[in-house]
Amino acid sequence: MEKNSLPFYFYEMEMNDYFTYLQIAQSIKDKNLSEKIKKIAYMEKKHASFWEEFLKNRGLEPPPVKKKNLKIGFMKILSKFFNPVLVISFFELGESGAIKNYYSFLKNENLSEEEKEKLKRIILDEIEHETFFARQVNEKGLSNIRDFVLGMNDGLVEILGAVAGLSAVYLYNPLIVGVSGLIVGVAGALSMGIGAYISVRSQRQVNQAQKEQMEIIFDVAPERAVEEYKKRLIESGVVKEIAEDITKKIGKSKEAISKLLLQETEENEIKSGLFTGFAYLVGVFFPVVPYFFAPNSYIALPFSILFAGTVLTLVAVIISVLSGINVKKKILEMVVSAFTAAGIAYLFGSIMQSIFGIQI
Repeated sequence: MEKNSLPFYFYEMEMNDYFTYLQIAQSIKDKNLSEKIKKIAYMEKKHASFWEEFLKNRGLEPPPVKKKNLKIGFMKILSKFFNPVLVISFFELGESGAIKNYYSFLKNENLSEEEKEKLKRIILDEIEHETFFARQVNEKGLSNIRDFVLGMNDGLVEILGAVAGLSAVYLYNPLIVGVSGLIVGVAGALSMGIGAYISVRSQRQVNQAQKEQMEIIFDVAPERAVEEYKKRLIESGVVKEIAEDITKKIGKSKEAISKLLLQETEENEIKSGLFTGFAYLVGVFFPVVPYFFAPNSYIALPFSILFAGTVLTLVAVIISVLSGINVKKKILEMVVSAFTAAGIAYLFGSIMQSIFGIQI
């Protein structure tokens, strides 16, 4: 995009966001959430007004912006079945991109001091919007979706590599490839599940030990706990003088000091283990299933890659939506890395087949 066209693009983007957020907000039954999204909508309109003024000050006419009624209507329908925050996040992926573009424009464009200050406030608003949607995702439990697809992605990529390598060895016996991939997948799911269980349980045990130790310190030498609190503040980037001032104000408040010094975990180790293992198993299904129906591995492998590629694309979109990163780059990154691993595994399998002369 040319530098001179950016203000036009920014104006259209902000107006489109205004129309979209306002329409979706009006269809949300949760009044509190609706009002918050309306507030964001009016803020986007304010941002559009800045770009409109920016263009007019330079003798340029802002382009007419029409509502994208088809897109908004589709989003309204989806909002009836899915959480509206997730729907908005899915379709409005430009927030993090807008922040970067605005910051680059701020640094490189010849702006007046007043324009710079206004643009800085707009950047802060966009960061606030992004934070709001991220917070909503966590509060509504939608972050579990990201955890699930990440676990599923692990199973899918690892087993795709395994069946690709085995396909080169067992060219005419796809059932062996399928069964072997399934066995490896189940073993991987157990490993991932047990690993998650041990990780969460270990963290809980460490937290409990630290809590007990902190209780003793508060009882025996509370000044030591206060000193440790001040040290942590300084390590986190707080200026020494300010850290000392905060420490004095908090005094020997056990609750305030414990919040910084102790890392709490609310995860349940059993739930975490089962969730992780199941997510991994779901990923195993897609690259393995063609081998139970195809007459040979030559036919099964392309279908395995096709299924895996389709699911990886969907996974990449979900991760991008919930993490606020570029969709196209994430899809390319995940698909290319998975297919590269599969290609290397197939090559290695071919080498093993040639060395050992396996004929099955």
